[in-house]
Amino acid sequence: MVMGEALVTGAGQGIGRAIAHRLASDGYSVTVVDRDETTAKVVANDVDGRATVCDLSDSSAIEELVTSVRKLDVLVNNAGIFPPSPLKDLTAERFRHVMDVNAIAPLLLTQRLLPLLSDTNGSVVNVASMASKVAMPGAGAYSPSKAALVSLTKLCAVEFSHSGVRFNAVAPGGVLTEGTAQYTADPDRESRFNAVLPLGRRGSPEDIADVVSFFASPDSRYITGQVLYVDGGLSEATIPFLRAAQDGG
Repeated sequence: MVMGEALVTGAGQGIGRAIAHRLASDGYSVTVVDRDETTAKVVANDVDGRATVCDLSDSSAIEELVTSVRKLDVLVNNAGIFPPSPLKDLTAERFRHVMDVNAIAPLLLTQRLLPLLSDTNGSVVNVASMASKVAMPGAGAYSPSKAALVSLTKLCAVEFSHSGVRFNAVAPGGVLTEGTAQYTADPDRESRFNAVLPLGRRGSPEDIADVVSFFASPDSRYITGQVLYVDGGLSEATIPFLRAAQDGG
């Protein structure tokens, strides 16, 4: 049974790819959006969906994307960029670019696709980050952009309540993806990290995709404006991490 139409940004790899696969298994016809045409086509082929190339930092490209959509039940704003930079080195241009992709693109997509989502009493799921509430030195514009996305989620839930569309956010913690491979390559370091996580392991993209599926489904029909931190307890594990640091672990 076809559940409806879903559009997932940044779906060419990592968390976005897992979300596309999960929504497809739920019965959705998935539009796979990515700036990399090759990966978009691979995932679209895997899920029997449609591949669309879009540079989400370009408002005209976003406009071209939305005009190609005729029906929509689920919008997943997953795409994000993480150029590491300490604040002292962060340029205004880089800050704007990160905000364009991580916060402004979700706003523009929501604005333009809201009528279609309203027609289906649909759901918008924004993929934020633990960095939206925990200061991450060296994350530069990333943390502010994800905090903006969380705030946008809550505001949309209130201001667009008349539309019948629900707005929620999923905030991952440490997840094993292509983008985090450089941090997880050292098995000893990874073992120490996992040892102080309350759930004992780094997250997988599927852990995040399952929660996105919940927010997309009728099971979350009375939930809007919420942020769920899917981080294995990482954002609450201050004391275990302090103890590990004191012990030299």
